[in-house]
Amino acid sequence: MSMAGNLRKVKDLSRVGGLRKVARLARRRPRVDLSHPARSPLGSSVVNCVTYRDGIRIPGCGDLVDTVERVRKNGDGFVWLGLHEPTDDEFAGIAELFDLHPLAVEDAVEAHQRPKLERYGETLFAVFKTVCYVEHEKLTATSEVVDTGEIMVFLGQDFVITVRHGRHGSLGPLREELESEPRQLAKGPATVLHAIADHVVDEYLNVTDAVQSDIDQVETDVFTENGARADPGRIYQLKRELLELKRAVVPLARPVEDLATRPIRVVDPEIQAYFRDVLDHLIRAKEQIASFDELLNSILQAHLAQVTVAQNSDMRKITAWAAIIAVPTMVCGVYGMNFKHMPELEWRYGYPLVIGVISIACLALYRGFRRNGWL
Repeated sequence: MSMAGNLRKVKDLSRVGGLRKVARLARRRPRVDLSHPARSPLGSSVVNCVTYRDGIRIPGCGDLVDTVERVRKNGDGFVWLGLHEPTDDEFAGIAELFDLHPLAVEDAVEAHQRPKLERYGETLFAVFKTVCYVEHEKLTATSEVVDTGEIMVFLGQDFVITVRHGRHGSLGPLREELESEPRQLAKGPATVLHAIADHVVDEYLNVTDAVQSDIDQVETDVFTENGARADPGRIYQLKRELLELKRAVVPLARPVEDLATRPIRVVDPEIQAYFRDVLDHLIRAKEQIASFDELLNSILQAHLAQVTVAQNSDMRKITAWAAIIAVPTMVCGVYGMNFKHMPELEWRYGYPLVIGVISIACLALYRGFRRNGWL
């Protein structure tokens, strides 16, 4: 019987004698190390499964059912199970084992959720939007600037389950960083939740700093001598990408504030002080995004004003040259009429006189328009 088959038997706990009997069934077959995703009986979605006691990583997490039973029996430590884009079938056994609410399970599998914090009995369910700055040589009207993903966290008294969606936001380095501080990790699963929130918000700040460089470049291009010819598509693209970033950052303020201020059973009051620091960083990111949005609006308005000014300048030039050309057109039009009796037609110096008058009139108009800035 495979490990996945054992997890499916969790659905019949009341009939087979509970978690202990399921564990006994599992012991009849060789164990599989969940820490290796390629050998995971739950599928490739399992990234890692680690047990911590007093902040120290316990080697091996061979059988999930046995591990959870052992942690609950000893009454200390917790299990951290990490998954990446699991399917319904892969997550079903885990949901039964940890008694996760069906609505939260559905959100974790389907993804595309707003940042939020929900409580289902003794379990806390949090959703974080992760962001990543997409490097590009030159900003264009189609450049992708911000890439988003999601991290869902199930938090209980003795377990943390992280479900990650997207191409970035790996929690491997974060896990290693936490393991280097066992005293902090010994405070319980809420430490992991804080570390994830802090990591996500710090990435917000990193991305806003990178977006600031793109905005500065666009602003410089717009306010150059030929700024009216700058591509406005880049400004719109930045505003679209900034909107994506805003959707990730702004809704998270309320959940983090709840974690920092409201009493929550699975979150130790000592950990709540750390969430207040996360909230401060999140507010800073929100303010930066708001200022970027206003700045881009100003840049766009300035660009449109420059385009209008450039168009008016072109129209003045066209009008000035039309006025200059109108002089010889009028004179030539008059003398082009086929009347027999017209003044100076037979005069020897009539032609040079007309050409001279036309030249002087055109020169006078040219100098007048040039003096007034029309040419």
